[in-house]
Amino acid sequence: MKILITGGTGFIGSFLTQQLIAQHHNVTVIGFRSSIPEDIPERLHFITADTTKEGFWQQAVGSVDAVINLAGISIFHRWSREYKQQIYDTRIRTTQHVVAGMTEGQRLINASAVGYYGDRGADFLSENEPRGADFLSRVSADWEQAAFNAEKKNISVTTTRFGVVLGKNGGALKQMITPFKWFVGGPMGNGKQWFSWIHIADLISGILYILEHPQIHGPVNLCAPYPVTQAYLAKTLGSVLHRPSFIPAPSMAMRLLLGEFAETLLASQRAVPDILIRSKFVFTFPYLDNALTNLLQ
Repeated sequence: MKILITGGTGFIGSFLTQQLIAQHHNVTVIGFRSSIPEDIPERLHFITADTTKEGFWQQAVGSVDAVINLAGISIFHRWSREYKQQIYDTRIRTTQHVVAGMTEGQRLINASAVGYYGDRGADFLSENEPRGADFLSRVSADWEQAAFNAEKKNISVTTTRFGVVLGKNGGALKQMITPFKWFVGGPMGNGKQWFSWIHIADLISGILYILEHPQIHGPVNLCAPYPVTQAYLAKTLGSVLHRPSFIPAPSMAMRLLLGEFAETLLASQRAVPDILIRSKFVFTFPYLDNALTNLLQ
């Protein structure tokens, strides 16, 4: 297949590109990479562009079988008004421009997040649950709606609601383990919040599975089948790293240090991948302890 990835030079996009090339797909990657590596596979092409703006890159969008839209700056940052606008624009504007460049009969797999559901305590969150009311819920809802507008062109759309992606040498895990390395690790807040996560290998496999099964469309939770509490997450991280895990990060201190972004870290989302489970997708790392052992040892 001919596949185009927006945000393809990022943490997730780089892993996905490697797997697609290994499966002999022709891949076009659009991202902010300033220089193109000399030694790249023949089936891989790079386009450097700002996807929040219309441009020549949209011509490439209409010439492939499927588009996987991963574009969006990281939320793991202190939020100013300007940064929140960038979070929004890099997702929604990019998706609007992607859809504008697509043509009838293509497929769109569009990233989203379990942040769609907001802070929901211990509720089990399958794909038919309503959206939340906070900033990330609004971003995710608008992001998905921008993608579903492609259905007006007879384009099949799947929005993948990611849990927190755990992978080596980057992403959320790199930041999560830092306090443990300094012997000050522990749960965030009271530790009772639910944490939806996914191993990078299962995330990539899940995207490829959706790509290979066109009957899977609409919103799909792309997270491990067994979410955990923050307390269990801290305990497991400490065990795998052989570090203490009893020093909590108090909610008040997190709010003072991180501002509004702290509310996202303290939110509770117990998302479950109902659609993938019913579709017989098999997770390689369904349990957190096995996932962290694989990534950290």
